[in-house]
Amino acid sequence: MKFFSQPFRIKYSDTDQMGIVHHSNYLKYFENARISWLRSVGVSYKKIEDSGILMPVVSASVEFIYPLYFDDEINIEIILDELPRATLIFDYKIFNQNKKLVCTGNTKLAFLNSITMRPTRVPKNIYNLFSGSLE
Repeated sequence: MKFFSQPFRIKYSDTDQMGIVHHSNYLKYFENARISWLRSVGVSYKKIEDSGILMPVVSASVEFIYPLYFDDEINIEIILDELPRATLIFDYKIFNQNKKLVCTGNTKLAFLNSITMRPTRVPKNIYNLFSGSLE
């Protein structure tokens, strides 16, 4: 299991008419934290795509527990439980500045060949990066 934590401050533009964070922004928070974590272990989306592999999100879920507001300071925790094969599953927890759990979720990404648009196994060099990050 690999754990990563990403701090973030809620922007005014993330809130809706009721003054709380709009539900669609949580998936953006997940994605930004996921990209930061991947970069921290040496995995670049750009380099993966340049090598002919795409990583689309094929499923996502979010459970809202408590609202977030403008200027809240949050911490996004990411957990990767297992090494990827043809898919990669991330679990997320978002905590507010009082360390209260406000949201949980997960995303499942697939590895696709960019030419055939068919699923493919994770490339060995990428697998090795993930393997080292789970130790």
